[in-house]
Amino acid sequence: GRMAGLSELDKRILAFEQSWWQFPGAKEREILEVFGIPVTRYYQLLNVLIDRPEASEFDPVLVARLRRQRSRRHGIRSARPE
Repeated sequence: GRMAGLSELDKRILAFEQSWWQFPGAKEREILEVFGIPVTRYYQLLNVLIDRPEASEFDPVLVARLRRQRSRRHGIRSARPE
């Protein structure tokens, strides 16, 4: 059975977000090499993914951090970090 409804790709994206800083070079290039999808598509998938409860269950700390980063990027000041 599939664990908590996350696809293989979902899990790979979360694992990548946790470890991409270990790779030399630009993150964008790594995304293309690792996933073979455009960077814009990758971030679309990531944004949907971190809103899913399954992702929080899979890696609560990482997902919380990614949500905070997204809030900062969008300049949403009303969304205070916990």
